[in-house]
Amino acid sequence: MNYMLKDENAIYYECGYSCDNALYIRLGTDAFFITDSRYTIDADENVMGAQVVINGDLYGEAAKILHKHKVKKVIFDPKEWTVAGFEKVSQNVKVKFKPELDFSHKKRIIKSDEELKIISKAAKLGAKAFKHLAKEFRKNGFGKDEYTLTHIAKGILGDFGKYELSFDPIVAINKNAAKPHATPTSTLLEKNDLLLVDAGLKYKRYCSDRTRTVQADKYFMFDTHQSFKRKKIQKAYDVVLKAHDNAIAKARSGMKAKKVDALTRDIVEKAGYGKYYVHSTGHGVGLDIHEMPYISTKSDTIIEDGMVYTIEPGIYIPDEFGIRIEDMVAMVDGRATVLANK
Repeated sequence: MNYMLKDENAIYYECGYSCDNALYIRLGTDAFFITDSRYTIDADENVMGAQVVINGDLYGEAAKILHKHKVKKVIFDPKEWTVAGFEKVSQNVKVKFKPELDFSHKKRIIKSDEELKIISKAAKLGAKAFKHLAKEFRKNGFGKDEYTLTHIAKGILGDFGKYELSFDPIVAINKNAAKPHATPTSTLLEKNDLLLVDAGLKYKRYCSDRTRTVQADKYFMFDTHQSFKRKKIQKAYDVVLKAHDNAIAKARSGMKAKKVDALTRDIVEKAGYGKYYVHSTGHGVGLDIHEMPYISTKSDTIIEDGMVYTIEPGIYIPDEFGIRIEDMVAMVDGRATVLANK
């Protein structure tokens, strides 16, 4: 198979190393990692199974390699390439370039045993960080705004530089939590507020992802069993938790992804909150925070052992509150296994 890659994580998956200026070409049994001289030492030390080629003109070098090997067809993922970059590679070579969307994601959808160990470790580190975060918020979070709380979350999740973050954490209070991808505001955290935190960290480049919604009293922890003073919030929370637990308990290898989605959505809809469940049940997690499989109402992907994805139902009532509970699961022996303690 002949293919070329530009995405950093796609390249890492192939050869164990990548950087922010690289291009990878696989031509049958031959592979080439092209980068510039800033990365010579790291590339020479870390690239596996590919020849390291140093040339600041990545696209020109790629065209030379394709011309030299006289290949007839090369696969590429249009999502990875700019128009300008693709044209620089393709315009001067007699090659048929075959677009294949999500080419690398499809290769990576089933995780190896080693990948599962790494992702599980990332999830456990993320869960541990949530415990530290709860302690810090209980001690020093009240009276602070969402900007400050988000800054605190970044430091604790990354262990102050030890780990990269999977994405910028979401720290949302009360009505701001009704926005699934909320950004920080000047809202201050007060006792008994609803607090939603969605965050993750990377371990050996693999991501974790976790969401908890709590009542921020002086004893709160980021676990799944929560008591809220407002009955309206408690009712919605219990529905989300039931949907979350149902999908984890009943997901099976061999199901279509949309059937797993239905395991959460049916419960939310029957409880009367269907219009407030505004996103899919989950998404795959690996080197990218969002990858295959996508657990949505439209996905016919067959769930298989070795897949890793999130279960994250939610209810979002505009101008009032939002609730989401999220865990990562791996399909093992036909069933969904949560990768970190609840």
